[in-house]
Amino acid sequence: MAFGQDFLKAFFGNDYLKDYTHASKTFRSNGYENTPKLKFLFHVYLTVNLQVPALRQVYTNNESAVLGLLCKTVDLPRYQIDVEVLNQYNRKRLVQKKINYQPVTLTFHDDNGNAIRNMWYNYYAYYYKDANQPYKGVPAQSGSMGVNRTLTQGFGYNVMDIYENARTGGVYDWGYIGESYSDGASGSPSGKARFFSDITIFGFNQHKYVTYTLINPLISEWSHDTYNYSEGGGTMENRMTIQYETVKYGEGAIGRSTAGTVPGFGTPEYYDLVKSPLSRPGGTQSILGQGGLLDAGIGIFEDLNSKSLAGVVGAVQTAGTVYNTFKGKDLRSIAREEANLGLKEVVRDTLPGVIRAQPNGPAAGSTNRVNSSLFLTPPKGR
Repeated sequence: MAFGQDFLKAFFGNDYLKDYTHASKTFRSNGYENTPKLKFLFHVYLTVNLQVPALRQVYTNNESAVLGLLCKTVDLPRYQIDVEVLNQYNRKRLVQKKINYQPVTLTFHDDNGNAIRNMWYNYYAYYYKDANQPYKGVPAQSGSMGVNRTLTQGFGYNVMDIYENARTGGVYDWGYIGESYSDGASGSPSGKARFFSDITIFGFNQHKYVTYTLINPLISEWSHDTYNYSEGGGTMENRMTIQYETVKYGEGAIGRSTAGTVPGFGTPEYYDLVKSPLSRPGGTQSILGQGGLLDAGIGIFEDLNSKSLAGVVGAVQTAGTVYNTFKGKDLRSIAREEANLGLKEVVRDTLPGVIRAQPNGPAAGSTNRVNSSLFLTPPKGR
């Protein structure tokens, strides 16, 4: 008897195996606000500085959005704070001195359209003269070979001219392009403008988003991938490490105007905006469930109540969807199945609590069948 009582006691969660009430209250309360975020729900937008005339000729807003869509992974900001330990009559005192923004790494698909490769080349050519020197008469066009005919000879990379009085081609401009005082964005006297104004990382959860905006980023490291015959299923990628001056935080709600609040996300050029048939009222074989018969009835009522032609068309469309979904189906059996499922949910959610509330079994003369012969009364003193 004692073994059976201990087994049932452990089985129903009094001491050993607990039910999920604690996890439910922790992670499902208040709209799942304590639920951990998912790593794959993110979006990145690289803001190319279109105030620079040379960049405005290359990029548009839509082309800038493609760069973020091809991002595979991205680090969130990291901080390192200099803290010095001082002595106050041999008592330790911690003093903050400065904050250091740690580099962030992004990886991109090496796409067939060369969008990421061209982004790096444009950045490389924007800041450094090396990319602008022709080689063997080939123009510097995004690294392509171009056409060799009718082109003048380029810089003689292969010529040993260390002791020459004049270098071949007369080209002396190499390395970083600092530009002059008046070569800023749109001609403003601010020096060389940034290639990227900022890079914003969006994290999505429960129809909301949070943002981490990296201000004035500069690329500190870029690496292409490795070709490898042994990786038959591998895909190519590019890796970019950036440093930045500061971070701005933000958050908001994802609504119908997502394309405006989250640039580059949810635009019809790159996203399928057609809703799933299962999300339409009357699109699922259910009475009370999402997209079921009740949803369809409410939808038809709201459409007709709008007293507009569009509402009438919507009501007719919903009614047609309901007809096609439930055609030839037994509504009674569907309702009975849903009722049984609902009863099982209620029993599963409440049964452990009922057991705990009545640890000593039913009172004399009780008709409570839940806590009857199956839930044996534990022996006294246990």
